[in-house]
Amino acid sequence: MEELGQIEEFKSSPELVEKLYQHGIIKNYEAGSIILNEHSHIRSIPIVTSGIIKVIRTDEEGREILLYYIKAGESCIMSFLGGMHNEASIVKAEVEEDAEILFLPIEKVSLFIKEYPQWLEYIFKLYHKRFEELLEIINAIAFKKVDERLLTLLHKLANLTQSNIIAITHEQLANKLGTVRVVVSRLLKQLEEEGKVQLGRNKITLL
Repeated sequence: MEELGQIEEFKSSPELVEKLYQHGIIKNYEAGSIILNEHSHIRSIPIVTSGIIKVIRTDEEGREILLYYIKAGESCIMSFLGGMHNEASIVKAEVEEDAEILFLPIEKVSLFIKEYPQWLEYIFKLYHKRFEELLEIINAIAFKKVDERLLTLLHKLANLTQSNIIAITHEQLANKLGTVRVVVSRLLKQLEEEGKVQLGRNKITLL
């Protein structure tokens, strides 16, 4: 569990941390749970205290593409922006790894911006990080081949979970990359032949 007081921007303001716990609601979710759907009204913003959330975008045909992950100590900048402007969500947030989340009512988000400079710094830092990640996604889609994107994603998942053994199906990888399972299966087999991965039942080991 990531105590909010350990978040770098909050260390200098115990009062802000106290207010977050006072006004926030903590909930626990299992992997696969949806905490925010596209077109939903945003009433609160999530701060992850443990686990991992993935933020994805879907098209009219139901195809998905992974935008970024949210890990302990982080929040969803899309929720910040949508909630503050009273707009419906344009993304879906799904629990990737069992998570504990503190939900802060959106009215408190705006209030804390006025009262605590550390809160504003936290939001700007998240915005900068997510902007860079989205640029990476655009760059990968525009200029990288699917095999490069696949290997990059596997390394990102390994880094998130701190393990070189990744529990995931070919179908799930395809959804994250916005492609089809048969393409991912073929590329994984190619990576295995190159000695970069070892394939198992619903798991992939990075070598």
